[in-house]
Amino acid sequence: MTNRSQNRAHQRPPAAACAGARPATLADVARAAGTSAMSVSMVLNNACTTSQVSPRTRKRIVAAAAQLQYRPNLAARALANRRIQAIGVAAVVEGGELNHYFLEIFNGIIASATLHRQNTTVFGLHDWVRDSIRLRDLCDGRIDGMILLAPTFGCEAAPNLPAYVPFVSIHANHLFPGVVNIESAEEEGAYALVQHLIAHGHRRIMHLTGPMGLTGPERRIRGYLRALADARLPFESPFLVPAGFTTELGRTAMRGWLARHAGDPLPQAVFCANDAVAVGCIEAFGEVGLRVPDDVSVAGFDDTLAARSVVPQLTSVRQPLRAMGAKAVELLLARIHDPAGAREAVPDPIVLPVELAVRASVGTPSRVRRLVPSR
Repeated sequence: MTNRSQNRAHQRPPAAACAGARPATLADVARAAGTSAMSVSMVLNNACTTSQVSPRTRKRIVAAAAQLQYRPNLAARALANRRIQAIGVAAVVEGGELNHYFLEIFNGIIASATLHRQNTTVFGLHDWVRDSIRLRDLCDGRIDGMILLAPTFGCEAAPNLPAYVPFVSIHANHLFPGVVNIESAEEEGAYALVQHLIAHGHRRIMHLTGPMGLTGPERRIRGYLRALADARLPFESPFLVPAGFTTELGRTAMRGWLARHAGDPLPQAVFCANDAVAVGCIEAFGEVGLRVPDDVSVAGFDDTLAARSVVPQLTSVRQPLRAMGAKAVELLLARIHDPAGAREAVPDPIVLPVELAVRASVGTPSRVRRLVPSR
């Protein structure tokens, strides 16, 4: 063996040397293949260059990379490309019950991100108004863009959205400069659902609303009121009851109404702000011996897993939640790849259609029922 061959063999580390203490680098592969790091980079990174690597050298490089179990340094590649191949999702995460609405949207986001070879980082916030200032800190290079899931902050938070990072929102309470919002036809969905209840013969229809003052709940209230007006049914203010978006709040709101109106005629049907509220409403009726739909009909909104899991299964308004999550990823990636196209003043929202999911929780009205006051 010549001195040159001996030196080259001495320079080549065994596979175990790189696979143990640290990952193999381009330099390690270059030494093992007996070539330059530039040639290794050209072959393994498919770099576009005028230089050529011979088939024989290319074969040695590929074999050395396999032997050393070389993996590209994604952080270095991201630094060169100014892309980390990761998107962020910001949402308010509350303790307590499972949020099926968020899970459905997350499912769509993760599925689409995986399809597009994107990593996903979830940032949990405690409160949109108080924590909106954190959004700028989260856009520190660890993500290429961010999806805001049902943000409720107002226009005062706009300065906290850095212009150098693309944003997409889903069911935002306000529209922001440069941020495209994905929403659904909530008012039309509420209108169609109340029309469905009216078509079944219901006239005394209650609405357990979501949080007052938010855009989504207000749209559903408008759909409810418009359906009553078009059917020439009187609006009864005691039948518009603020609740919230959780099972506990729905149960509490219905319990409170039953206690305050003991002896009064009961509603024939209840349209709830979402499926979780509808589940709580059914539980409150069960506590006083009222059966759904024999004594009162109950309907929800969203058509999440909760609507299909409760007994009886809920009639609901089906929002395309997974499709909304997937659409958010596609829009965000388009804006990441074309930053100039993401600088519209206030983009028009993208509105997806909804549809009725008719199930067993809605029947025909029974005789007028009154809850006998407890002694």
